[in-house]
Formats: sequence, structure tokens, C-alpha cells
Amino acid sequence: MVSDTAIATAAALMVTASFPFYLYGAWIMIDAETVTWDVLVYHLKFIVVGLTLNTIPVVTWMVPRLLEQFSGLSALHAVLGLQAYAMLVFALTGIVRIFQAKRAANLYRDPGQDVDLDDLHEHMGAWRGRLRLGVVGYVLFWIGAYLLGVYRYLTGYVL
Repeated sequence: MVSDTAIATAAALMVTASFPFYLYGAWIMIDAETVTWDVLVYHLKFIVVGLTLNTIPVVTWMVPRLLEQFSGLSALHAVLGLQAYAMLVFALTGIVRIFQAKRAANLYRDPGQDVDLDDLHEHMGAWRGRLRLGVVGYVLFWIGAYLLGVYRYLTGYVL
């Protein structure tokens, strides 16, 4: 049978490995002068890998063990992690609407149009705000949960 230390190490490595995928996925969008369909798909390939590397250990190992090791630090770790996912869902409410408006205006396939994004829909500014707030919130809560998780890993399995 595999020890808790081995599983904790694998979980820590998977979550740690997700961060470069998030960073590169973000960089793709920041660096793109125009977000075409190909840029969006390329960006999503890295973000989905990051989310998968992060979510698999959470769902298969961390959540099922939460009540067994319930303490102040594990509760805070869980709250920060849940809040990160809540912010991701909040960002998705903006992403979906932006995607729909851009697709309706054919801006993914024909990005050469001289159209301001805010002119596509009266609520575009709010949707973009949700996206930005959700992504920033996800990253901040993810970093907090990650740092606390590293501390818990070190104190529980290494030191």
C-alpha cells in the first residue's frame, strides 16, 4: 500500500506543477495583440492542464481526508482553496458572455475588424470586470492556499 507521505508528495508536486501552466497561459493572453480563436485555444490548452494538475489531488486526496485532519490550518487551507474555485466560477460568468459576444461578432475568425470590445454589448465592461476580478481573486487565493499547503506538507510529512 502507498504511504500517506508518498501520496502527499505526489499531490504537492502536481499542485506545484500546475503553476507554470497558469503563468504561461496568462502570458499567452497578455502577449497577444489580438485574441483570435487560435490564440484562445492555445491559451486554454495550458490553463486546462494547470487546472487538471491542481484539481485531481484536491478531489481525490485532499477533500476526502479533510475531516480526518480537521484543524485550524486545514480549515483555513480548505477555505482559501474553495474561495479560489469560487473566484474561478465568478470569472467564468464573464468569460462565457465575452466569448458569446465575440463569437456573435465573428471576432475570433475575423479579428481584423476595427471594433472596440465595449461596443459589442452594453454589459461588456461588466463582463470584462468579472473576468479580471475572478482571475486575480483565483490567483491570490490559490497562492494563499498553496503556501499554506506547503507549510502543512513540510510540518506534517517532512519535518
